[in-house]
Amino acid sequence: MSQVHGRIPAATRANADAAGRTVRGWMIPAIIGSAMLMQTLNATVLHNALPTMAEALGEDPLRLNLAITMYLLAAAVFLPISGWAADKFGAKRIFVLSIVLYAFSSAACGFANSLAELVAARLVQGVAGAMMMPVGRLVLLRTTPKNELVGAMSVLTMPALLGPVIGPVLGGAIVTFGDWRWIFFMNLPIAAVGLALVLRFVPNVAEQDVSKLDFVGLLLTGLGLAGLIFGFENLGRDIMPAWAVACLFFGGFGCAGAYWLHAKRNPNAILDLSLFKVQTFTAAVVGGSFMRFAMGATPFLLAMLLQIGFGFTPFEAGLLTFMSAAGALIMKTTAPPILRRFGFKRVLIVNAVIVAASFMAYGLFRPEWSRWAIMTVLLVGGFFRSLQFTSLNGLAYADVDQPQMSRASTMSSMFQQLNQSIGIGLAATLIHLLMTWSGQERMTADTIAPAFMVFGVLSLVSLAFFVPLPRNAGDEMNGRDRAE
Repeated sequence: MSQVHGRIPAATRANADAAGRTVRGWMIPAIIGSAMLMQTLNATVLHNALPTMAEALGEDPLRLNLAITMYLLAAAVFLPISGWAADKFGAKRIFVLSIVLYAFSSAACGFANSLAELVAARLVQGVAGAMMMPVGRLVLLRTTPKNELVGAMSVLTMPALLGPVIGPVLGGAIVTFGDWRWIFFMNLPIAAVGLALVLRFVPNVAEQDVSKLDFVGLLLTGLGLAGLIFGFENLGRDIMPAWAVACLFFGGFGCAGAYWLHAKRNPNAILDLSLFKVQTFTAAVVGGSFMRFAMGATPFLLAMLLQIGFGFTPFEAGLLTFMSAAGALIMKTTAPPILRRFGFKRVLIVNAVIVAASFMAYGLFRPEWSRWAIMTVLLVGGFFRSLQFTSLNGLAYADVDQPQMSRASTMSSMFQQLNQSIGIGLAATLIHLLMTWSGQERMTADTIAPAFMVFGVLSLVSLAFFVPLPRNAGDEMNGRDRAE
C-alpha cells in the first residue's frame, strides 16, 4: 500500500542505504589505491629497465642509479611536510595536486634525453610521491568510520600491492618488446583516470588548524632520512667507499638525535613523537618494521636467487613471483572477518610465526624443484604476509585521535620508506658477507638462500611488541567490540 502512495518501505530504504555505504566503502579506497599504483609500479619497473636506459642515454648503469637515489632523496625530504600541507590546504586538494605533479614529472622522465634531465624530472616525481602515499591514506582515515577501516585498508592496498609483483614482468616486457620511455608514459592514463575518479567520488576533507611550519624540524628530518636511506641503499654495493657510507649513517643518526632534542622543546614539531606513547601505534609501526625489513628485501633476494642462482630469465622469474600477489589479493577479501573473529593481538602473534616460516621456506628453493612447488610456496607466503600487512595498517590507527591522524599517516609512511631501504641494504650486505665467507667472487644460490633464513629470524623480533598488547587491542577498529 505504501508503494501506491509513492512511499518507499522502510526496509527497502534501509537496504538501499546499506548498499550505498558498501559501494562507498570499497570505491573510495580503491580509487586512492589505484592512484598509488603509479608509485609502486614505477619503482619496481625501473630497476629492470636501468641497463637498457643506460645504453640508450649513453651512460654507465651505475651512474644511472642516480635516477633512483634522487627520487628517494626528494621523497625523504618532503615526506615530513605532507601531513602539515594536508592539514593546512586540505587533504583532497593536496592528493589531487600530487597526482597531477606525478603525471607531469612522469612525462618529463619519458621525454628526457640525458641523465641530467632524467634526474631533474625524478626529483620532481619524488616530491609528488612523498605527498601521494601519506595524504591518500589520510583522506581515507578522515572519511571512513573506525569500525570500517580494516576493510577499507584492505581495499586500499590491493592496487598498490600489484606494483612490486607485476613490475618486474612488465618492466622486462617493455624493454624487451618496446621503448623504455613507456615505463613513464604508462603513468599518464592511470593518472588521468585516477584524477577523474578522485574529483568525482572522493569527498572533500576539511582543513585543520595548524601551527607555523617547523622549518628546523623539516631540515633535520629531511637530512636525517636522506642520510639513512642513502646509507642503506649503498650497503654491500661497493659503489661508495666504506668511509663515505659511514659518514652517511653518522650524519643520518646525528640529525635524528638532534631532531629528538628539538622536538622535546617544540610543541609544534613537524613530527609528533608523542605518537609513540600509543602502544598500538608503536607495536604496528616499530614492531612491524622487522617484518617489513624482510618484505622490502624479498623481491630483491628472489630476483637474485631465481635469475642468478637458478638461471631463470627475468620474465620467468617475474611470472613465478606473481603468485605472491595472487595470494595477497585472495587474503584481502578474508582479512576483515579473520580479524573480527580472532582480534589483532592473536592474529599478529600467530601470523608472525607463519610469515617468518614462509621467509625461511624461500631459502629452501632448489633448481630441481618443480615450478608448481615454487609457485605454491610463494602463493601461501603472499597470503599470510598480506594478512600481517593489513593487520599492521589497521592497528596503527586504532587508538590515534582524529587531530593526530595526519601526523600518524606521515610517520607511518616514513617508517615504511625507511624499512624498504633497510631491507634491501641488509640483503645486499648479507649476500656480500656470505660470498666473502665462502670464498666466492660471484653470487650463487648457496650464497643467496641463507639470507632468507636470517630475515625470517629477524622478523620474529616483532613478537616482543605484539605479545604485550592487551587482548582487546584495536577491537573498535575491526568491529569486534560490538560483536562481543
